[in-house]
Amino acid sequence: MLRNTNKGFTLIELIIVMVILGIMAAVAVPRYLDSIANAEESAEDAVISAIRAGLKQYANNSLVESGRAEWPDNPFDTLSEKPAGYTTDGTKADTDGEWTFILPDGGSGAVITHQRADNSRWIWNYDKGTQGGGDDATIGTLSERVAD
Repeated sequence: MLRNTNKGFTLIELIIVMVILGIMAAVAVPRYLDSIANAEESAEDAVISAIRAGLKQYANNSLVESGRAEWPDNPFDTLSEKPAGYTTDGTKADTDGEWTFILPDGGSGAVITHQRADNSRWIWNYDKGTQGGGDDATIGTLSERVAD
């Protein structure tokens, strides 16, 4: 009496397992990449929300002290703690996770920039408004996120 002592998987069984793993990977990888992009967008939203809140507080303090609501030249000055990756090199963000603020010499056209891990760069236009205590004083604006 002969006994079959071969133990293991057949080639067909191994191929089926590989196909199943390939299908699972094809579904999982894009979802993982989307979750990374969503996490970076949420982190940006948190930083910008903190800046907006800081600008409101700065304007309220300015109103109490001087009678005029004003915004600072650099919106990051309103934060008690700068975000990780914040630099003052005066150029657009060019490193993953870097935040910068660029104030051109004329004082207009200021932008906040942030570079994500996928090397996409996002900007927010910042205008501190008209300052100086005159009747034409206006509060500033901080735009929504725009791809650079």
